[in-house]
Amino acid sequence: MNFFKLIDEEIKIAFDRDPAARSKAQVFLLYPGVKALIHYRIAHYFEKKGHHFIADWISKRTRRKTGIEIHPAAQIGKGVFIDHGMGVVIGETAIVGDYCTIYQGVTLGGTGKDKGKRHPTIGKNVTIGSGAKVLGPFTVGDNSKIAANAVVLSEIPPNSTCVGVPAHIVKRDNKRVAPAKLGYMPIADLDQIHIPDPISMELCRLEAEIKRLNKKLEENKND
Repeated sequence: MNFFKLIDEEIKIAFDRDPAARSKAQVFLLYPGVKALIHYRIAHYFEKKGHHFIADWISKRTRRKTGIEIHPAAQIGKGVFIDHGMGVVIGETAIVGDYCTIYQGVTLGGTGKDKGKRHPTIGKNVTIGSGAKVLGPFTVGDNSKIAANAVVLSEIPPNSTCVGVPAHIVKRDNKRVAPAKLGYMPIADLDQIHIPDPISMELCRLEAEIKRLNKKLEENKND
């Protein structure tokens, strides 16, 4: 797919996915995520040609203008949507598959201890919630969802939903992974808020149990 078709598709996808969008012209002229992807693709062209200084200059200028930093050597597929975008960082060896959605504050970074391939590979049609950090040279499978503020440090299978710090899988292939006793609720597509964290839920359950036992002890003392 050539440059202009890529950009046209990304404008259409941003327009379709963002209910606040009023026109494709607005998306093209004003959306920082779209601008960052356009400039990234220009920088990536120069990077592949060996013009590293020009590529880096375009990348740094784009960061100042949009708040989004994409290394020119990163590989980004078609139809990617960066929503809002402020604080998004995509590292040098990161790979982002087709039709992914990335929200503000997301980092696709390294851990500082790897050589060569240092950044994650994101499969197709993955949604990464705001503030999420995906760190290391592993793969996030196709059609997966990463909740807001999750910290992903290891591989995620396809069709999974993960939450928490560090992230853990709570749903795979439309089935709950964790025990039913924790009371998980169904997770809606693209819902960054109503994704349960099993650790926090278990802590809340234990806190309630402690309060119940303390109350029972007080009642026994009074008797």
